[in-house]
Amino acid sequence: MELDRIDVGILNAVQRNNRLTSEEIGSQVGLSPTACQRRLKTLRSAGVIEGDVSIVSPKAVGRHVFMLVLVSLERERADIIDRFKQAIRTTPEVMNGFYVTGDADFVLVITAKNMEDYEQFTRRFFYENRDIKSFKTLVVMDRVKAGFVIPIEPTES
Repeated sequence: MELDRIDVGILNAVQRNNRLTSEEIGSQVGLSPTACQRRLKTLRSAGVIEGDVSIVSPKAVGRHVFMLVLVSLERERADIIDRFKQAIRTTPEVMNGFYVTGDADFVLVITAKNMEDYEQFTRRFFYENRDIKSFKTLVVMDRVKAGFVIPIEPTES
C-alpha cells in the first residue's frame, strides 16, 4: 500500500497516542473526522496498523526484571524453527521474539517478577526443550528507551 502525506500524518499521530479522536487526528492532518475514520479503517484492513494497544508499566504490575536472551537451536531445520516460533508466540513472559542471523538463532525479550521467577521460567521454557542447544541471558539494568514508534515517510511517487 502506498502511503501519502495524510496517511503518514495519521500514522504518526496514532503511534504516539491511539486514544486521539477522529476529530483531533483530522485537525492535525487536514481531514474531516469521517474521512479520517475511513483512512484508519483502510490502514487497519491493509495491515499497516497491526493493532491498537495500551503500553503498561512493567513495574506497576510487578514485572521488575527484563532479560535479553540469545537462543541457539540444536539444528536449523524448518520444523524445529517453526516449533520454537510457536512456543515464543504462546508464552506470556516472552514480550518480543526475533529470528536473527549471527551467533544466535533467536533473540528474546523476557520479563519476570524477580530472578527466582526467571529461574523457574528457564527450567520450563529452555531446559525442558530438547531443540535448544544453548541460551545466554543478558540482564537489563536500565530500560533507557522503550516504544513502538516507527519513523514513516510517504511512499507516493
